Amino acid sequence: MDFSRLCGRSAKRGVLAVVCAVTVLAVTGCGDTPQRSSSPAASPSYQQPAARGSVISATAVADLDAKEVVARLAKTGLDVTQVRYGVRAHRIVYRTVDIKGRPTTASELVAMPKSDDRDLRVVSWLHGTEVYRGEVASVNDRSPDRATALLFASTGRAVSAPDYLGLGKGPGTHPYGNPEATVSASVDALRAARAFARKDGRTLDRRVLVSGFSQGGPATMLVGRALQQGVDPYFRPGALAPISGPFDLSAFEAAAAADKVARSSLYLAYFATAWNRMYGLYDTADQAFRAPYDKTVDTLFDGKHQASQIAAALPATSKELFTEEFLRKMRNPTGNLQRKLQVMDTTCDWRPAVPVRLFHARGDKDVSFANSLYCQRQLASHGADQQLSDVGQFDHSTTVLKALPQVVREFDSAR
Repeated sequence: MDFSRLCGRSAKRGVLAVVCAVTVLAVTGCGDTPQRSSSPAASPSYQQPAARGSVISATAVADLDAKEVVARLAKTGLDVTQVRYGVRAHRIVYRTVDIKGRPTTASELVAMPKSDDRDLRVVSWLHGTEVYRGEVASVNDRSPDRATALLFASTGRAVSAPDYLGLGKGPGTHPYGNPEATVSASVDALRAARAFARKDGRTLDRRVLVSGFSQGGPATMLVGRALQQGVDPYFRPGALAPISGPFDLSAFEAAAAADKVARSSLYLAYFATAWNRMYGLYDTADQAFRAPYDKTVDTLFDGKHQASQIAAALPATSKELFTEEFLRKMRNPTGNLQRKLQVMDTTCDWRPAVPVRLFHARGDKDVSFANSLYCQRQLASHGADQQLSDVGQFDHSTTVLKALPQVVREFDSAR
């Protein structure tokens, strides 16, 4: 959840003009033009139209030496002392399923170190809240998540950074906060990354190092649990490192309804429109939104509007945007809403077989530090190997910059 970074800044594609390496398979509406290529991604063995995680297209988006990686990360504000290798990155479009289990496609960024290693540990990087489909790592060269993937890859690891459903080159709208879709898109992205790496003569270790920021915090725990439960026959969790996640989603949304978090109206409007599409929170828009916003809010969250555009079109507070009846529902959820929220309130309520290292900042005004304390308590109740690190008095966006070097060190020590 990172509107503090998004608002007031236009998303820019800035993608390198490099030669596309794509498979012979076509995908309708994915935005990449399939061609024949001598790239490993063009191998006929990718022709698995029914297989989840099969690669549809692979498009080169970055090819940097170590010095260029350092320069790119420095612009983002990331610590560059851990950079060891150059990086090649591709946008991968792959097969997955939607929230109803029907076949669809999604995109991800796959980054590989320019090293001689053939056997690589793999990081699954799960990004925070994005409202604009063009902001994600696979399509936006200036995306902080692109920089994060470059950082992990430059330390000698493969990186799978899924855009999730409905963002990047995926069709439709993003099912924000849907646990099943979070897992399926992320695990299928790992499968696609493994297939892509194999065609490059490299293998990915089965022990996945999972980390994510904000929305990606609970996503880290969801994906880690699914891997531990055997959702994939090959991959298993290797270590988990969530950053600044809203682990107590019920409390977070209630705080947004009471205007007790920064950018409350934006967060709650995105939640309300997405969950209404999935679960039916209201029958008509005027039951949730005050006039004149009831006529426009749903169309603003279509994935085609940048956060700065949405911010300009909405009032600053939830009190001005939502009806009092809807705000009461969010402060005291019942019925189906309560049941759906409970799923997202328990993403830490299990015992991982691997270390969990939580990172948060007490200065975070978007997602309060209490969320990570909540997660820590749930993990501790199961006897998990867990630890929470306070990275300091920083805002939400700065938290991830301060935490990532520590995450790299934790992953260095992971067995």
